[in-house]
Parts: sequence; structure tokens; C-alpha cells
Amino acid sequence: MDGARPAWLIRMRWRRAGAWLWPSFVVLIVVDGVVGHLLPPAGTTETLVAAGLLGLVLNVIAVILLSRPLGMILRRFRPDMPTVVARDYGGTVVVFAVTIALVSVGLAHRPAIEARQRDISDAIARAQAWIGARAPDEFRRNLQFVSLLAIQPGTIYRACVPSVDGKRSYCVIVNRNLPFPRSVKFSGDEPNSVLAAGAG
Repeated sequence: MDGARPAWLIRMRWRRAGAWLWPSFVVLIVVDGVVGHLLPPAGTTETLVAAGLLGLVLNVIAVILLSRPLGMILRRFRPDMPTVVARDYGGTVVVFAVTIALVSVGLAHRPAIEARQRDISDAIARAQAWIGARAPDEFRRNLQFVSLLAIQPGTIYRACVPSVDGKRSYCVIVNRNLPFPRSVKFSGDEPNSVLAAGAG
């Protein structure tokens, strides 16, 4: 019994030293959700839930595929390390690597998001200027409530402003490729929500 005690202590020490994977996994899923929300890897926005789910899927796949090979590499340098502990360490490295990759992709995509936001702001400004100069008063009073539909993202947009009573819309097409004075034209009173639903 006494002779087995040192081996038991050694196993416990290894287990405690290697018990980082799942605590790191849980914490980094939350971190991945925040990262994906603040720095979307694609598109312009991503909800916390969607970003967290993406992080979860990527981490599960990465741990399944890479924890064992990384553990084997680690045991070449530390042959005294139990296999399960080496895999745990390998998995921990993997989940941190996934978070670093998401941050890197999000930062690389950030300029595209900022450019898209500038395009949208410019399209809204053109629409507001045109509607503010030509539309009836019931629409001019609601200029701050612009609904924008991207027809050709970055170039052509459809902008609508609701009437004060909310029953009608005043819509224009904005073509950012044209000079400002000729870039906007009237596009009827059908709201963007109807067109978007039809396109879907």
C-alpha cells in the first residue's frame, strides 16, 4: 500500500497539471463570442450568440483533430508525461490558437467593415439631401428614419423614409457611382421591407 502511494501522488500531480483543457474551452467560447461580435470575421455584424456558436464549433473540430497529434509531439519531448495529460495540453493550445485566429481574421476584416459603413453613410446622406429638398413635408419631417436596402453593396442602394403617420413611404434609388447631383432618383412608395421579403 505504501509503495503505491508515490505513484498515486504522481498521477494526481499530472492530472492537476493537465486539467486545463475544459476550463479553458468554456472560458474561451465566451471570449470567442465577444471577439466575433466586436470583430466579425465576415459581413458587417454578428450577434454574440452566433459568434459564440461559431467559436464552439471551431473549437470542437480543432480539439478533435489536433489535440492527439499535438499531444504525441509533446510526449516526444516529455516521454514521462502521461498520454491523457499530453492530449489535454495539446487541446489547450488548440483552443487558444482558435481564439488568436478569430482575433486575427476579425482585425484583417475590420477595414472592409469600415469601408462598408462609409458607403452606407454616404448613401444615406445623399438620400436625405434629395428627399429633404423634394419630398412632401410629411416625409421630410421623418428624414432621420431612413430604411436602406443594398441592391449592389457599395454602389447602389434603395432608401425609404416613412411618412409621419407611418402609413406611406417615400423611396429613392442612390447610385454612388454617379456625381452627387445626379446620383438619386425617385423609386416609388413601396417600402424596403416588402421588396426584401420578395427577394428572400
